Amino acid sequence: MGKLGYRVLLIVSFGCLHQTTDAIHMEKLANRKMCADRYCSYVISVAKVLEDYIASDCRFINLKKGKMIYVYSKFKPVEGTGLFWLGSVYGDHYVDQMGIIGYFPSNHVNETHIFEKKTIEMPTADMDFFCA
Repeated sequence: MGKLGYRVLLIVSFGCLHQTTDAIHMEKLANRKMCADRYCSYVISVAKVLEDYIASDCRFINLKKGKMIYVYSKFKPVEGTGLFWLGSVYGDHYVDQMGIIGYFPSNHVNETHIFEKKTIEMPTADMDFFCA
């Protein structure tokens, strides 16, 4: 195989290793959000689920009555939309879903413990509204 053959093989090999993911930009739920820190990585509060909720798309998480949720951010709603929070399910029976972060309607939970009373308000980013 000549130099050209090796180059083509090399390019094809790298092309096979490179995998792309198509992300879909979804409807914007809010223009502003409130977080405990500028990266929204600290927990604001813990909330108890009041009623079941089935996620409407990949940005949201399923909720089951009685489970606990770590809340990382709270959207300030755009007129005509509901109030959504970002969180992660917590509990022994949710081991397979622990660490999965998604949005849920705030009226489906009751905050039981607030860790961070002082929050930072910031604009939402385009990445807040992508479905992968």
